Amino acid sequence: MRAMILAAGLGTRLRPLTEKIPKALIKIKGHTLLELQINKLKSAGFDKIIINIHHHAKMIKDFLNQNEDLGCDIEISDETENLLDTGGGLKKASWFFSDNKPFLVHNVDVLSDINLVDLFHQHFRTDSLATLAVMERKSSRFLVFDEENKLAGWKNEIKGESKVVRKPIGQIKLLAFSGIQIINPKIFNYFPQKDVFSLVDFYLSAATEDKIDCCNHSGGKFLDLGKKESLQEAEVLFDKIKSTYQA
Repeated sequence: MRAMILAAGLGTRLRPLTEKIPKALIKIKGHTLLELQINKLKSAGFDKIIINIHHHAKMIKDFLNQNEDLGCDIEISDETENLLDTGGGLKKASWFFSDNKPFLVHNVDVLSDINLVDLFHQHFRTDSLATLAVMERKSSRFLVFDEENKLAGWKNEIKGESKVVRKPIGQIKLLAFSGIQIINPKIFNYFPQKDVFSLVDFYLSAATEDKIDCCNHSGGKFLDLGKKESLQEAEVLFDKIKSTYQA
């Protein structure tokens, strides 16, 4: 099975740490975030992985060259010249998913105990364009889903901004996106012509005509590692869920 790890971000919330190293090479309990995500994907059966890079790209290439025994086929999508955002990054890497099978996209900077196999199976059952892992947790930005678990909009509670892209069925739920998703490869037929765009923005646009579903893993453990204050908390969390990061 194939997967993509999104690792091109600048890591601005982790400065000054990320002034010298890319976010993907920050260590938790002696393991880089990139290594942890590769192991998690491998344990779920994803053995062909592409990683997009931009910030301190050479350091990530050097790390992978020095660790050729990671146990899976790894390719690089180099965005050194132009950072493409999540949607543009996936679009640039579309050639990697030529087997025409559903694939996983996973942010490099999250820790969770989500069962990726269960997420994959749910996607197959719903036959949606994408299945997004979401949670009921504290956040400033939420995706809006209806009673049928279909994406209907977006809301930023701090800024008081919201967007409704279609009429929801029944009661709505505000859920935070976990940065993990299973995607149908036909998505590449619908991507915009531009090179730089957000996957979330694309999902909101696509939800007007296609099924964008969610997999709610509320009750599980999750941590966004994009903030400096999360790193110490990550070491505690990792001790509780490290079995999910051992290939």
